[in-house]
Amino acid sequence: MNYWLCVTTEENWKVIKEKNIWGVSQKFKKTIQKVKPGDKLVFYLVQTKKGDETIPSRIVGIFEATSETYKENSKIFKSKSASGDIIYPYRIKIKPIKIFSKPIEFKPLIPKLKFIKVKDKWTGYVRLPMREIPEEDYKTIYEKE
Repeated sequence: MNYWLCVTTEENWKVIKEKNIWGVSQKFKKTIQKVKPGDKLVFYLVQTKKGDETIPSRIVGIFEATSETYKENSKIFKSKSASGDIIYPYRIKIKPIKIFSKPIEFKPLIPKLKFIKVKDKWTGYVRLPMREIPEEDYKTIYEKE
């Protein structure tokens, strides 16, 4: 079993919870194809602004992969890029294991996470839409609530 950190937005988090699907763009096809049924996915929401308020990056839920990767071109995820909307066609079906009633702020976790080697440059570790993380980091997050 492998453990993954999946980076998404508030808007797409709603889609993920509603449809129990995770998807990535063509560029990350090889990464998502490594995910197998039974793997655990930890969802990280990027920092956002609501009016004058800054909502910090946070962990919001943990899901289990229930399918192999498949390709689907329906537009369910939201994305703005210079070249227009991205579809995120490479997808897996997932089921919730734990939705945190109160999201876990990410910054206080950084000193405890092994996958972040350079603690003061942590943002570079959450730039990709998904990355494998050690089981120890998964457990640290899972046991947080």
